Formats: sequence, structure tokens, C-alpha cells
Amino acid sequence: MKKSYYNIGSIGFVFMLTTVCGNVKAQIQIVTVTGTIKAGEKLLSGVSVSQENSNQTAATNAAGIYRLEVSGMNPVIVFRHPEFGERKIVLGNRLVVNLDFSVSLESLDDLDKSHSDKVQGIEEVVVSAGYYKVRDKERTGSIAKISAKEIENQPLTNVLSAAQGRMAGVSISQNSGVPGGGFDIQIRGRNSLRNKSNSEVDGNQPLYVIDGVPFGSEMTSLYSQVILPSRSINPLNSINPNDIEKIEILKDADATAIYGSRGANGVVLVTTKKGRSGKLGVTFNSSYGISQMISNLKMMNTEQYLGMRRQAFTNNNITVIPAPAYDLNGQWETNRMTDWEKVLIGNTATNNISQLSLTGGSETTSFLVSLNHNRQTTVFGEDFRYKTTGLLSQFSHRSADKKLQLNVSNNFSIQKNNIPRSDNTRQSYLLPPNAPALYNADGSINWQNNTWANPLAAYNSTYTNENRQFLTSINVQYELIPDLYVKLNGGLNYQTFDELSLQPNTMYNPAFANGQTSATSVAYQNSQDRTSIIIEPQISYLWQRNDHKIDALVGGTFQSDTSEQGSMVGIGFESNLFLSNIGAAKTKTVSDQLTKEYRYAAVFGRLNYQFKRKYILNITGRRDGSSRFGPNNKFANFGAVGAAWLFDKEKLFEKLDWLSFGKLRGSLGTAGSDNIGDHQYIDSYAISANHSYNNVTGLIPTRLYNPDYSWEKTTKLEAALEMGFFKNRLNLTAAWYRNRSSNQLIGYQLPATTGFSSVLANLNAEVENRGWEFELTARPFSGKFKWETGINITFPKNRLISFPGLEGSTYSNQYMIDRSTSIVKLYELTGIDTQTGAYVFTDFNGDGKISSPDDNRIVEDLSVQYFGGWNNSFDMGQWNFSFLFQFVKQQGRNYNNIMTIPGSMNNQPIEVLNVWSSSNPQGDYMPYTTLSNTSHNLFQNSTASVSDASFIRLKNIQLSYTIPLKSNMFRNVKIYAQGQNLLTMTNYFGLDPESSVIGFLPPLKTYSFGLQLTL
Repeated sequence: MKKSYYNIGSIGFVFMLTTVCGNVKAQIQIVTVTGTIKAGEKLLSGVSVSQENSNQTAATNAAGIYRLEVSGMNPVIVFRHPEFGERKIVLGNRLVVNLDFSVSLESLDDLDKSHSDKVQGIEEVVVSAGYYKVRDKERTGSIAKISAKEIENQPLTNVLSAAQGRMAGVSISQNSGVPGGGFDIQIRGRNSLRNKSNSEVDGNQPLYVIDGVPFGSEMTSLYSQVILPSRSINPLNSINPNDIEKIEILKDADATAIYGSRGANGVVLVTTKKGRSGKLGVTFNSSYGISQMISNLKMMNTEQYLGMRRQAFTNNNITVIPAPAYDLNGQWETNRMTDWEKVLIGNTATNNISQLSLTGGSETTSFLVSLNHNRQTTVFGEDFRYKTTGLLSQFSHRSADKKLQLNVSNNFSIQKNNIPRSDNTRQSYLLPPNAPALYNADGSINWQNNTWANPLAAYNSTYTNENRQFLTSINVQYELIPDLYVKLNGGLNYQTFDELSLQPNTMYNPAFANGQTSATSVAYQNSQDRTSIIIEPQISYLWQRNDHKIDALVGGTFQSDTSEQGSMVGIGFESNLFLSNIGAAKTKTVSDQLTKEYRYAAVFGRLNYQFKRKYILNITGRRDGSSRFGPNNKFANFGAVGAAWLFDKEKLFEKLDWLSFGKLRGSLGTAGSDNIGDHQYIDSYAISANHSYNNVTGLIPTRLYNPDYSWEKTTKLEAALEMGFFKNRLNLTAAWYRNRSSNQLIGYQLPATTGFSSVLANLNAEVENRGWEFELTARPFSGKFKWETGINITFPKNRLISFPGLEGSTYSNQYMIDRSTSIVKLYELTGIDTQTGAYVFTDFNGDGKISSPDDNRIVEDLSVQYFGGWNNSFDMGQWNFSFLFQFVKQQGRNYNNIMTIPGSMNNQPIEVLNVWSSSNPQGDYMPYTTLSNTSHNLFQNSTASVSDASFIRLKNIQLSYTIPLKSNMFRNVKIYAQGQNLLTMTNYFGLDPESSVIGFLPPLKTYSFGLQLTL
């Protein structure tokens, strides 16, 4: 089913190189004006320098120096850089103009007063809102941003790790410490009731856009559920973090409504790095890191464990140790002590990252080629590893008259993941500390006379996947007449995903039937590919006259996705050597071979009006049509209105020296979500070999038809205040938001006579997310010693406003009106019965028994109460030091939720030593027992299973040194050291408070060292 993937990549790459070779020519000009451009202590190369209303252009070299010929009366020089936007300076009588992009507008004004010059039109950071760009000071929407400075050189395989704790309103958590896994990202909360536990697709995932091309949702994994939580493989795994220039996240209606039916959960815009004009530059970056497991649990040693076991038998009045109690009856050594956490998941994982990039060009043409390779091992040991290889190529051209602009970007990546089929993390905490040695004296696996399941045998069962992706985007813009632009965005995204789950007989004890021969070996294989093509024509016009400015945009989107999927199972092989070839299996089962098509079309527009550059009105709208919805509701309209008032430009505030900037902004609008999977509204059937007639294979219905199947819609409201003080050395942003999501797509209950338990339909259920966001940034020092600091904090609140028929539905044990959608209903643990030693729970209905749904009435909210981060960066000479603390306040499921019954043949945390007895009436745990006990089952879902899961974590720390050089060979040499997740402060009872799914490997602690060379 694979297509000629490599041919597609080769053609695109060869085309780009051919274009580059034909266009890149050195253009040397006679200069009259020179200068040096920097940002703080960093010299900037590739800064575009030009004369306004002239064809004269130049670019800074590696030393930040430019030369430009100018002409005319009182010329204006324009400086452009992708990270810092555009700045204009009136030349006056000077022949040397230096610029520091890190210096604020007000500081530059004061600086230039000594030259009797006037600085005009200096604008600071430019942010992307997807289809258009806007100066940060003039935006009416809520857009969070991190740049390459926060991302680069971190020991990461996914850029979302670098974004944790850095952006207000954006909650990111890592699902697992296994490489190649997923992330849970929530942009201002969870809007949809659909998640992977009740739907094929998580309805809360944002839209990812890479260089203007929608990235699509993650590939569906069928066989990774016991190693990767929720079978989640994040789509950004295929993008090398060091290739990313910036990430912008669109949050409110003003920013997301232009994305219509795909913007309800926010939009993640990823912009990859572009080439820099000037002499050919070569950069080599390499780092080596080591990672270790984080655990907040301490388990019993052998003496404590055996004491618990003996007491359990005594409590059960068992005087003769039974035969299966191998840990006590002499089969196992009673003086043996093994720290299974250290043995099974305490290995040191390594991470090797290497990258080679080339960039260069002239004033009008630039290119970038970047090759990267990442190899990461696991803490499970053995020969498991995750490897990624990527190639990024980018070509940009601007005509001499600046009317034509062309950008072409290609991103090719291969990810290969070879890991155990199952996660041994929980097993490492359950194994008795006196369990046998893993190996016999001869090196073979030790089964200790068939008395235990050797955990190493599980490593013979593997899970592998290979993900190949080719993403190309093209952007062409032409100025037809002054300020009237036509633009075309186009993109191709081709992706293949193959996974193989192998369960050889060697994963079992050879003494048993399923472990004796390869006739019991099983192999599972799944293959998918997806091709997505998108075209977006646009036209924009900018009109300015006196105090008025109008910026208008109209465009359309046409997208076509085709995906294919097929899976098969093979059972019984002549030899395990053939296990990866299902064709060699004695019994083969081929599942449905599926082809899905998704068609999407839309028209969108934007109208932005400014008056006196201080009153701004922004209107966006979109009409969408999607093949994912029923014939009665294929189209929908979305729109938003945003406004801003730059009050610092009012005469009343202009006299305030301490106020540098002030803006009030707000927005109201709607966005939607079509992240529901394909063909969910049609009636469908599946082939069933178990339902046949006269040897004819039968069909069974799997889904009911719903012609009214429609969009989920979110109405967003926001108000915000932004202020800058003391020449923008101190900046504050405060925002309040409220999102209400209605028309929820969930399973609607049906009578049993229909043959279906439910049908997916829109219910008049409504979810609200509201909250406050605060961001404070400061530059206490900005001279030779530079200190930048910032803190952000978000207070989110989620609740279910309405759900018709909730009380009589199966959802009544999961949701409650006016409560969070992340609640759990628990039994109330009140103590331990002094007569029976059993746990005591509140019998709310007084019927003499404890059962659900009558008695689990205590409601705990597992949603985040507040979260944020505190970052600092220090620069002094050639040294840079930075760190980031992430903090989260929340409740969470603790280890009691998965704890086996204390006294059974499983190890326990040392907290279980605090057991109830007549001499210890304040004990937390019931007396040890070796027998099954319904009281313990209730305990696992009681108030004891939820506790404080708050934490403060040293998320990242970095120290780098740029070596001063006199050599002409190297432009720059930098050495650096990094740390991830080095310190966690928490009272959480469990492995790690960040992981939402307990029992899986948590995120790892990592140290890395690296070297960066620039020629």
C-alpha cells in the first residue's frame, strides 16, 4: 500500500536546489552608509537593510555589518528581521547607523535625540495570526509565542516539551517517558466531552499548522496501548525542534475564528527556520544526553515485605504456608534483596542529537538546508531505541522591485521506534524484593522452577513503528498595484505509518504450552498512509489616508485528504525468525482494508480598521463546508469581532513618563470543531466471519445513519489589558476569557430494540471554560550584564452548564451539572472497623450495602486549579545562563487507585507500613490479608485514591559559553550544558504528578552537553 514516497521527496528537493543554484548570485554594491546590527550582545546576520521607496537593499553579514547605498533627500532606512519585525530610521546627516533590536522604542528615541534625529515607525515584535501578520502592539487577538531562543539546543524530540510552563492559558503535559509518545495540550481548557475513552478521536486536540499547511491529526495506532498511554503519538514528533523558528498559539475568537470549524480548540502555528542572506554559512550542532527515571515512591525492602506477608497469613489464621507462597515457603531466598525499580526501569537512557545546516544567499534570494539525526535509547535497557532523521530545505526569493515574493519549504522526516510491547513500570513496583535472579549462571533466563514470570521475558515481545512524512509548502505573493497583493498558499502532506507488534512464544515460560514452540507466536501488523493537498488563494489590500488605515483580506481554502488503512494478524510460525513476515503464519486474519476521503472547502475574510493608530477594529469570518457532516448540516458560518484601544497615545497618558505602553482589547466570536473522524454520520457495516449463511460471509451493522450530524461550536469572549512601564522594562498582561462549547457530539442512548446502545448525535449539552491569565516580564538590567525575567500564571475554571437527560443516562456517573468535566465520583472513606478490620464507607442511601451509583457521591475535581512558569535569562559577556520553573496546582489519582491488596504477593510502598491495629488505631491501611476483599476494591475508588498532585519543577536549566575567536575559520563556537526535569518538589503519592495516566513510565530527568560550530 506504500506509495513512491522517496520519489516525491527527491523531486521536491532537487527542484529547490536547482532553483537556488540558478538564482543565488553575489551582488556587490558601492556603499555610503554602514553600521552594525545586534540584539543585546548578539550580532545579527541576515538582517535586511533597505532604503524606503527605493530598490537599494543590503543584508548584514555574520559580524552584523551592512553596507548600503542611499540617495534622495532625508532618506529612511528600513531594517527587517523575522524575530524582531521592522524598524525605520531617518538617516539625517549620519553615515553610520547602528541598531540594537533589543532596545525599546523609547530608549531609541532618547538615544537619537543626541543626534537631533527622529526615529519613525519603529515597531517591535511581529506575530503571525495564520493568514496575516500583525504588529504585536496592534493585535486585537490573544496570541502566545515562543521563539527559537527558548527552544534551541534542548535535549528534546518534541518541541511541546520546550513550551511547557512558558505560555499563559496553554497547559501541556507529557503522557509518558517512553520516546516517541504523546502530549496532552489544552488551550484554555477542554471544550468537548469527547476523548479517547469514549470516542475514536479526542475532540480537544488543537489544529496544527506547519509553515501555513494544516498538519492534520495524529495517526491512529492500533497496537501501542500497553506501552504508549491512550495510543498517543503526537504529530509534532516529526519536526526537529532545532529547525523551528517560532511557535505561536492562537487562543481567542479574534485569532481563531478565521480558521472556522478547526479553531475551537486553538491553533498551533509552527514556523520553521528560513535562510539568511549573505556569505555561505555552515553550522554543526551536536549534543549528548543521559536520562533517568523520576519516581516519588519508595518501596518496602525484603525485611519489611516479608513481615507484611507473614502478618497477612497470621491475620487469615493460616499456619501452614501454602505452596504458591514461594516468597515464604523456601522456594525463594528470604535474605535476597533486589530494587526492581532500579533493575527494570532504572537504566540510563542516552540521547545523541546531531544537526548540520547550510544557509546563504544574496539580498534577494536566500536558502537553508538542514540535516538532523536523533538517536535515543530507553530506560528499559536491552536494544530498544528511537531514531529520527530529518531534512529541511527552504528557499526564499524576492524580486528587486519587491513586488514578487516566493517561499518554498520542504520537510522530510523518518521516525523509527523500537520499544517493548508493554511497559514494565508497574511490574517493577509489584515484584517482591526477594524474587529470584533474572538470569541463571549460564546466562539463560531464570524461571526458578516455574515459580515466577521473569519480567525480562516480556522484552522478547516488541512494538515497532515507522513514520515517514513529507511536508512541502509554497507561498507566492505578488503586488499587482501599490498595496494590492495576490497570494497563493499551497501544501502537500504525505505520511505513512507502519506498526508491528510481535508476541513470540519466548515471552512465556517454556514449561507451559504457550511458551514451548513458535506455533503459538502471534504477530500484528497495521499500515496507514495519508495524502493531503491544500490550496489557499488570497487577495489583500492596504489603504491608508491621513489618520485612517484599512487592511482587507479575502481568501478561500480547498483541501482534499485521502487515507488508507489495513491491518492483519498472523498466528503460528515455523520459526520466530519469520515472525515479522505475516505471510509465513499458519493462520492469517485480514481486517478491513479501508479508504477514507475528506473534502473541505471554505471562504474567509478579514477587515481591519485603524484610526490614528490607537483605535483598532478587527472583523474576521469564515464559511466552511466539510464532508465529515451529514447532508443537512455540511456548511456553517463562523466569525469574530475584536477591538483594541492604545490608550498610551492619548494626551492624558502621553505626559506619564512611567507609562510606555497601554492597550485595552477585547473580542467576541465563534469557532468550531470538525475533529470527529471521517464518515461518522453514515450507516456502516463490517465483515463478520462469525456471521455466515451457506458459507457466505455476512455483514453486521456497526453504525446508524444520522443526516443531522453537525458541528460542535464554541463561542469565545475575552477582555484584556496590556501595559508597559519604564521604557518597556516592565510589561504586564492580564486577560479574562470565557468559552462556551455547545452542540456536543456524544453517544445518544437508544432502546435495546434498535440493536444499538447509542448513536453519535449532537446534544444540547454545553461546556464552559473561563479563567484569568497573567503575564509579567521585566528587564531589570540591560547593560553589560543583562537579566530578563518573566512569570505567567493561569487560573482556569471548567464546568458543565447543561446536559439534557443527564440523570437518566450512562453519563450520570461521569458528569454533573455545574461541575467540571474532569470530576470523579468516589466512595467516602471514614475509617476502619475496629471489629472486622475492614474499611468503612458512608452508606448514603442507608440500604446497608456500599454500591454505585447510590454511594459514590463524593465528587473530586481532577482539573488543574492554576498553572504557570517562571523563567530567567542572564547574559554577561560570552556567558548565558537561564532556567525555567514550572508549577501546577491540581488534585490527581494517587497510587492507592492501582494498589494491590496489602498482604498479597506484591510489594508495596513504605506508606503501607502504617497499617491499622489495636496498637496503631491511626493506621491508614486495613490489616494485611492474602485473601481477596471487596473492601479493598471500594478503597481503590474512594476518597483515599485522590490527593494533592501539585508540583513545582525545575523544567529547564541551561549554561552556555561562546568562545572568543581570532581564527578566520570559525565565525562562532559555543559550548553548552542543559538539564530537563532536574528537580521536582511535590507531596504527590505516586510516581510523578505530571503523568495523567498512572502505571506508565513518567517523563525522564535529562542532562545533556553540546557543541555548536559556525563556519
